Amino acid sequence: MQLDHRAQTLLKALVERYIADGQPVGSRALSKISGLDLSPATIRNIMADLEEMGYVASPHTSAGRIPTPRGYRIFVDTLLTVGSIDENAVQAGMRLPAHQPQKVLANAAQMLSSLSQFAGVVQSPRRESAFQQIEFLRLSEKRILLVIVDPRGDVQNRLLLTDVDYSPAQLTQSANYLNQHFAGLSFDEVRGRLTGELRQLRDDMGRLMQAAVEAGSEALAETDDMVIAGERNLLSVSDLSSNMSSLRQLFEMFEQKTGLMQLLDVSSKAGGVQIFIGGESKLVPMDEMSVVTAPYEVNGKIVGTLGVIGPTRMAYERVIPIVDITAKLLSNALSQS
Repeated sequence: MQLDHRAQTLLKALVERYIADGQPVGSRALSKISGLDLSPATIRNIMADLEEMGYVASPHTSAGRIPTPRGYRIFVDTLLTVGSIDENAVQAGMRLPAHQPQKVLANAAQMLSSLSQFAGVVQSPRRESAFQQIEFLRLSEKRILLVIVDPRGDVQNRLLLTDVDYSPAQLTQSANYLNQHFAGLSFDEVRGRLTGELRQLRDDMGRLMQAAVEAGSEALAETDDMVIAGERNLLSVSDLSSNMSSLRQLFEMFEQKTGLMQLLDVSSKAGGVQIFIGGESKLVPMDEMSVVTAPYEVNGKIVGTLGVIGPTRMAYERVIPIVDITAKLLSNALSQS
């Protein structure tokens, strides 16, 4: 349902007051801070409508109301006035040697945390899933070392346990075939092409190449990681740490990282600043938690995502520009390396 001007104004005032002091907001307070010339009875009626539509809720302990995740969503999408921050101050903290990209990532996460007073997270640049060269080295009977060189020259090794004892000549032949036909392609592309071509090859050789493709794909996928800073800041946020169950969920997310990586991957595909509010996404594990993210680039290509993890009751007008500017500065820093 479309909210009229009065309802929007009251909802905006309620969310801003609740973010500021964390207490349920009553009709009397809204009549003073909203700027609307409305009777208390009219305000109560509008708030009752907002509650019925799911934008606000009434805690059992108070007659005042608090925003729901749905209320926060309409607030950040249509009612929020984004503030500004000192870009020069952020940029000063990002000045690090261009040949130390990992330090730049760690510094960006720390900047996000210190500026927001919550947790900062930076997804490391995703590796290209392509390979430039593959080698097979026979270690012993049925044990082969797979050596993968990516287009940047980085090397990954994987141990293959096989059913067949391949000879050095067979290993060389298989590596030459993969390098000559597929170098520069991603392992997913190689997998698709091999399916048709392996019918023309001997079964043993085909199985070895398939094993190499699967192991290579896993090897490059496992190198994705993230840098997290300021997790301890969240221990002082009562909305997140008020009970042990919530606290356990929060730190399980940091420890396992899988769900957080999925969320960052999703936000990188959307482009621009994204806001994930607890309760509306399966990727956010807690109703009381929000994540504000933005993708960053290297030489014009999106390679990762960064963001701030904090309570749903955060000052979005401050956090959004912090995330946006940090993403742009990180893009610049890494593109110069």
